[in-house]
Amino acid sequence: MPLAYLLINCEHGEEQGIIEELKELPEIVEAYQIAGAYDLIAKINAATIDKLKETISWRIRTTDKIKSTITLIAIEGKS
Repeated sequence: MPLAYLLINCEHGEEQGIIEELKELPEIVEAYQIAGAYDLIAKINAATIDKLKETISWRIRTTDKIKSTITLIAIEGKS
């Protein structure tokens, strides 16, 4: 099952609202506000790599208040 972490930069003050939106998606396992170069981190688990790509590209990155993302895909069998 494909797993990814998504680092997110968003508009200032919109962090909590975006977290709430993310948690509505069934593929989102966890989502947190973080300190550092990025504003949020989300853990995403999908049934297939195509579903993972779809969730990130079309359901998360198209959110108006998200400015940029970095995707970190876990390599299966390398824990």
